[in-house]
Amino acid sequence: MTDVDLNLLTALNALLAEGSVAGAARRLGLSASAMSRTLARLREATGDALLVRAGRDMVLTPRATALREHVPSLIREAQAALQPAKSRLDLADLERTFSIRANEGFVELFSARLMAAVTAQAPHVCLRFLLKPDKDVRALREGAIDLEIGVLGDSGPEIHLQALFRDHFIGVVRQGHPLLQSPITPERYAACRHVVVSRHGRSHGPVDEALAALGLSRRVMAVVPGFRAALAIASSSDLVALVTYSFFGAARGAFPASELQSFALPVDTGTITISQMWHPRFQTDAAHRWLRERVCETFGA
Repeated sequence: MTDVDLNLLTALNALLAEGSVAGAARRLGLSASAMSRTLARLREATGDALLVRAGRDMVLTPRATALREHVPSLIREAQAALQPAKSRLDLADLERTFSIRANEGFVELFSARLMAAVTAQAPHVCLRFLLKPDKDVRALREGAIDLEIGVLGDSGPEIHLQALFRDHFIGVVRQGHPLLQSPITPERYAACRHVVVSRHGRSHGPVDEALAALGLSRRVMAVVPGFRAALAIASSSDLVALVTYSFFGAARGAFPASELQSFALPVDTGTITISQMWHPRFQTDAAHRWLRERVCETFGA
């Protein structure tokens, strides 16, 4: 700022506290002439005399008397703003709402576990879970969400990223499915009817690319938005579901053990990395860092 010198606040505070130029000079370790020049600058900046002579003494003007109550707190606030944030975090009294964007599978299977970990330490913290319509990074950049959890998209170079775990796709069918009666080859797998998961209604994915490399293709009979719906269809039909290993492991308790059977895919679809992502504005925020640690613990468990 070219028109305001915040260092004048310190000089003003000394003048108001001491009530004299000489006293303020001693307090700040300045010469009397330097303090007099500073008083002249303060008078010009405030448009008030601040200190006026009353006989052999100096007295505060009404404006200076009013400022004396506010200037010390202004200095403390300025000093706090220009210092590193305190690292100590009082979780018992922390009141904050964190917005976490993730896919349906995470919200369904991991939100309760994360909520329990959070409220055990910070009972007044609120978690707001939002579903991911896409991998657009604007929500992070604009501060609309605190964390994004999922597969890294076109995030931009400034977005911070921490890998949580690696995952892969598996096939799931009902118990007694004909596919299980003999070794599962790419040809036998492709010959089945399939149910796939896509938020955008797409039926083509990594499995189809791997099959195409072998000159094969599969017939997709259903496209659903979530893994649980795919498992429900597979449990009551001959359709083959494609889900992630982590989701099936967490969700199989919702289905009787006799209903579903998983198997390794006969083609390689590679692995996927699930990460948490956040904007640099939250990198050193103590509460946000604590939340990221709880997310890591949740997935680690």
